[in-house]
Amino acid sequence: MPALSTGAGHEPGLYELLAALPSQLQPHVSRPEDNIFLKDMFGERGLRSLVKIHERLQYYEESKPVPVLDLSAALARELSVDLDGQSENGDVKELLKLLNKPHVKSLLSVHDTVAKKNYDPELPPLPEDLDDNEDSVKIIRLVKNKEPLGATIRRDEETGAIIVARIMRGGAADRSGLIRAGDELKEVNGIPVYDKKPEEIIHILAHSQGAITFKVVPAVKEDAQTREPKVFLKALFDYDPKKDSAIPCKEAGLEFKKGSILQIMSQEDATWWQAKHENDANPRAGLIPSKQFQERRFALQQPITTLPIQRTLSRRSSGFRRSFRLSRRDRKTNKSMYESKKSEMYDMADVPTYEEVALYRRQSGVKHRLVVLVGPTGVGLNELKRKLLISDPQHYSVTIPHTSRAKKTHETEGVEYHFISKHLFEADIHNNKFIEFGEYKGNFYGTNLDSVRSVLSKNKVCLIDVKPHTLKHLRTAEFKPFIVFVKPPTIDRLRETRKNTKIVSSKDDKGSSKPFTEEDFQEMVNAAQMMESRYGHLFEKIIVNDDLSMAFSELQQALKRVETETHWVPVSWTHS
Repeated sequence: MPALSTGAGHEPGLYELLAALPSQLQPHVSRPEDNIFLKDMFGERGLRSLVKIHERLQYYEESKPVPVLDLSAALARELSVDLDGQSENGDVKELLKLLNKPHVKSLLSVHDTVAKKNYDPELPPLPEDLDDNEDSVKIIRLVKNKEPLGATIRRDEETGAIIVARIMRGGAADRSGLIRAGDELKEVNGIPVYDKKPEEIIHILAHSQGAITFKVVPAVKEDAQTREPKVFLKALFDYDPKKDSAIPCKEAGLEFKKGSILQIMSQEDATWWQAKHENDANPRAGLIPSKQFQERRFALQQPITTLPIQRTLSRRSSGFRRSFRLSRRDRKTNKSMYESKKSEMYDMADVPTYEEVALYRRQSGVKHRLVVLVGPTGVGLNELKRKLLISDPQHYSVTIPHTSRAKKTHETEGVEYHFISKHLFEADIHNNKFIEFGEYKGNFYGTNLDSVRSVLSKNKVCLIDVKPHTLKHLRTAEFKPFIVFVKPPTIDRLRETRKNTKIVSSKDDKGSSKPFTEEDFQEMVNAAQMMESRYGHLFEKIIVNDDLSMAFSELQQALKRVETETHWVPVSWTHS
């Protein structure tokens, strides 16, 4: 066989020879299948990795530094004695002073200690009493500090063997590459584990420091781990593994809060996923309940109940969008597109766990995100919208509502309302064109989806306020809503801040406003608590309207960030 040529002026290394071998052998291979076999064999990642390790070790053997001497402290003492009689010389005097300084003596002593020590890795000796009939085993030694090992174990119910259940991504065991899920654990530091409970073994590992020796029977299949593409989830609930009796190992759990962004490292286990916080520099993953498992638990913990939904139909001055909700004083028919397709009972049964998200930033020229305000009656949604409109009428706008009532003489089509026939309104309801609609004194009022699209098409920010049960219908890639929940302060603060204000209860009747009562305050707080507990996972911003000016400033800043910064949104919104 001809000599391999690398085209370089130096002796080729083994890795270079391996890489060049298939092309050098190609002229001597007659069958295509043989050529494919050679390429696959010499291109196999495991073989290339072994060759790289071989070359690194060889380089280390040839070039490892060795100390010149390991008796520098003794040599310094001898030198001091020899120079002691020549202390009249200034240079000699200065040298003697340096050699006798405590920190110089300490430095030389440390040098000698390091120089005498052998830092070459030492493999544990093979056991002398190996049973010829015993399964092939791996003897593994890991050096462990205070960091957890990053593996969980379980007992096989059929055989009683202790099995490595999972390897936590990024942990010490994962980084070593020596232990795999499915390996059978035989000994830890020479202690047999066949008669021990998994909890006892975990206790041994948790309190071990330094080198730990494992004796394991390798799993039958040791396929290379395939790294899954990056998946990020937004947590829609709080989780504390210390309070979870179902988790296999509490120390391996990952604590998170509602709204946390989690990077999923592994979904191989159907019950317990591995994840880490998105901005965490620590590569070690932790256990979290899988979506399916958590949904089952929530469904069992939270029985379906129906709660009354406050509905208010309020009136505001001409030119501003009305909200179509009926107060407890004037409850009438009030529905949404979501309700027309799916019952409220279905909405209650929906269990929030995780939502897959991706980073999104609005590009120049792209339609603005829909801004949705949510909050109980009387909390100040209309006031906040009004202040936004006044602050920049060229940038912010509201929808023009639709109604089936007749136009009054002072009204203009497309200003106060879009006036349509009752027959057409009912047809649009049937075709799910309304976000929300209500009936008052025999007439329909509602917010049509097309009115939202009309505002967005003019490159303006569309402001709407809706009941929270309609949010799921608006959370689409088309609208990409930024949902702001406006909540009231404490009842004591409500008494102070609302004592001179009035609540508006009807829509078209003048003089219908009434002062707030204690019952109004209590209902406002109760409604806010209900909204936050049931729909809080959908809110991207929460503002307490204790002071209207401060709440407006906070809202204004949040909307500016939405337009200029990157945010996590449902991954489906980023797919065009």
